[in-house]
Amino acid sequence: MNYCNIKKCDIADGLGVRVSLFVSGCTHHCKGCFNPETWDFAAGKSYTKETEDEIMTLLSKSYINGLTLLGGEPFEPSNQRELVKLLRRVRRELPQKNVWCYTGYTYESDLLGGNPESRARCEVTDEMLSMIDVLVDGEFKEELKDIALKFRGSSNQRLLDLKNGGELEIK
Repeated sequence: MNYCNIKKCDIADGLGVRVSLFVSGCTHHCKGCFNPETWDFAAGKSYTKETEDEIMTLLSKSYINGLTLLGGEPFEPSNQRELVKLLRRVRRELPQKNVWCYTGYTYESDLLGGNPESRARCEVTDEMLSMIDVLVDGEFKEELKDIALKFRGSSNQRLLDLKNGGELEIK
């Protein structure tokens, strides 16, 4: 897996101050995407044990609320297989931190397995979902773009509270 960026103090991609990992690789290619340079799976740098250690060190700071995964597409199967290892470590070593994840896939039909032909499903999808607190789902749709929305770009995207069920209401 490659990644394009690590934001060390991000306040735009989830509640509170966060560490955000922008993974490389996305097959959605949404019109108007804010980050098209992350579409290429070979973009950026190789994700290594040292990268993971850096993320864990950044997350350990008391003022950091949690980790955000975005990109690119964290739920591309090749990315999931690497990210699930990071999430296991976060849950083991820093269980008080929350995890947000942005995906162009739709939770019910693409990620939960409602669609047997979904290109997002792989052997670690369910485990990865079990370690995410908030999932922002749905492709960015330029015709539904709304700059007044918090933590998402278009009105079709949802903030799903995976731990408590339902959509997250943020004023």
